[in-house]
Amino acid sequence: MSRIRVAVDVGGTFTDICIMDEDSGAIRIEKTASTPDDPMQAIMNGVEQGRIDLSEVTLFSHGTTVATNALITRRLPRTAMVCTEGFRDVVEIRRANKEDLWDTYKDVAKPYIPRRDRLTVRERISAEGTILEALDEEAAHRVAEILVKRQVKSIAVCFMNSYVNGANERRMREILKEAMPDLPVSISSEVMPEIFEHERFSTTMANAVCAPVVVDYVSRLGEKLAAAGYKRDLLLLHSGGGVMTPASVRDFSARLAGSGIAAGAIASRFIGNLCGFPNSIGFDMGGTSTDVSLAWNGESRITKDWYIEFGYPIRFPSIEVLTIGAGGGSLAWQDEGGSLRNGPQSAGAFPGPACYKNGNRTATNTDANVVLGRLGTSLAGGKITLDPALAAQAVQETVATPFSMELHQAAEAIIAVANANMGNAVRLLSISRGYDPRDFALVAFGGAGALHGAAVAKELSIPTVIVPPNPGVTSALGCLLVDVQHDFSESFMADASTVSPAEMQAAFVLMEEQAVERLTHEGVAREDMALQRTVEMMYQGQWRSLAVSAPARVESICSLIEAFHNEHEREFNYRREEAPVSIFRIAVKAIGIVPKAEMPRHEVLPHVPEPLGRRGVWFDGVSHDAAVYERDQLRAGAAFAGPAIVEQFDSTTVVPPGMSATVDGFLNILIVTKG
Repeated sequence: MSRIRVAVDVGGTFTDICIMDEDSGAIRIEKTASTPDDPMQAIMNGVEQGRIDLSEVTLFSHGTTVATNALITRRLPRTAMVCTEGFRDVVEIRRANKEDLWDTYKDVAKPYIPRRDRLTVRERISAEGTILEALDEEAAHRVAEILVKRQVKSIAVCFMNSYVNGANERRMREILKEAMPDLPVSISSEVMPEIFEHERFSTTMANAVCAPVVVDYVSRLGEKLAAAGYKRDLLLLHSGGGVMTPASVRDFSARLAGSGIAAGAIASRFIGNLCGFPNSIGFDMGGTSTDVSLAWNGESRITKDWYIEFGYPIRFPSIEVLTIGAGGGSLAWQDEGGSLRNGPQSAGAFPGPACYKNGNRTATNTDANVVLGRLGTSLAGGKITLDPALAAQAVQETVATPFSMELHQAAEAIIAVANANMGNAVRLLSISRGYDPRDFALVAFGGAGALHGAAVAKELSIPTVIVPPNPGVTSALGCLLVDVQHDFSESFMADASTVSPAEMQAAFVLMEEQAVERLTHEGVAREDMALQRTVEMMYQGQWRSLAVSAPARVESICSLIEAFHNEHEREFNYRREEAPVSIFRIAVKAIGIVPKAEMPRHEVLPHVPEPLGRRGVWFDGVSHDAAVYERDQLRAGAAFAGPAIVEQFDSTTVVPPGMSATVDGFLNILIVTKG
């Protein structure tokens, strides 16, 4: 009996399914139309379309947009918040900042929980953790009665200074559970135990509003899979780059926000490492947007400064991904100053680019690529046919005529603006963070990533572009490459010079006990557990911290301080050896290692492949006679030079003039951008 692993990535237009044979490592892919009203219907359609026998599936991993979409659309169940008296408006006051500081007419969106559902009780904890005033239990019971009458579906409990002592929050939860035993109750001292009250309240609020939506979705999907023969836990990808089982979803639902985006970053890092590039930049370009991620020394860059909607941070550790509105369907347009722009407006899946023949007459990046000959006349194995005449008409009317350009010159201008936008996104995530793009490889994937990857890399002097074997479903592959993962943290505010190693070691041990308990609850065997420690530090007077790795046994605080100086210099290009250093927080990443099937490796036999045909492709204002290859026919060891086009079911790869390409043992195309 064969054993297979299945990964599903739900996108706005397509649901991608990656099916891997455990024994051979062979991968096959399926794409099916997404069903936004009920995402699991597309999943089950894909299972049927892919002829997957769920009784033979040993792992089913899923990157979901359910939590993200719920927050974006605000189709949220009625949720309440219980706060310390006097602090019900923390999430409304926020940081008093705006996404566009100078737009006086654009207000920040209202909190996910309206003011009428934010109730208060008397309690008080000191900054040192002393209970100055115990929870007013009479008031707490009144609040519970009110919320029963309001028929709320979830509750967030957020008390001041609970990060250092959560006793009052835990008692409030007990009282609420007595009145509403089946309701999810999120308490900030467990969801996000850190000092900054807005970030802590906001994360707990997001967790509470997502809980009913996510729990319902996960339960129903799990039941459908089980009914069809699947016998294991459904694994759900979270934003931190790991997976969680349904057992943890109820308590940490907001971790699934940003789930789908993280999958691409994970796959990009894996492919970079596989090809011998521990430093890699993920370039995931789809139909509407481009996601850029970065891996340094084989590890993804992690951030806590992220949100789905501005003003409401979600402080769970997340893989840092920068998303911009640039994709195959991005529209070309002229701004008020007469300059050519590209995106973020998009033609979407419907009507789509002009060449899709659905009535759109505005030029898109796809139309420009068709005019330039970089795209052929069909996509998705012939399921979508493209009309070059409509593409040319759109480029002519949108750009060529208004800017007095020749048709191909106009098409190249559209692509140049799109590439510049995407290049700027890569700069923001690399150069502005202290990384030199020349030290990285660019992993180009998504439906359109391989079309633009080489040009973007050339603009940034990135020497190598890696195009995976199945670029269009690489994000789904990422769901197969992750472990069960949870993050634990607690405040540990102290002058580093006064902290004893024994004191810090004891705090880490307590957290690790919680981590082992959580992983055990999820069915992870002790021998499959790995625990990673970090310490967040800052120069005294700063309020933003940097994380450095801590050893399995803390024996010297001085070595941690030196590591912090080094990290600060790399990030900000300076260090202050003479300045006192403060410790802000300690954290433990708990990993439950999931066995992974290895990618098949093919024997590399150097050869020059024979193209299936040739066609005219425009580069730099000149039409070139470019070789056209079929991706399935390119064996390991194939070597060819640009200009060349490589076509396949889910993507098209462009190798510009002056560049060369080879196929490695894992069937990745490696493009060298310098001749």
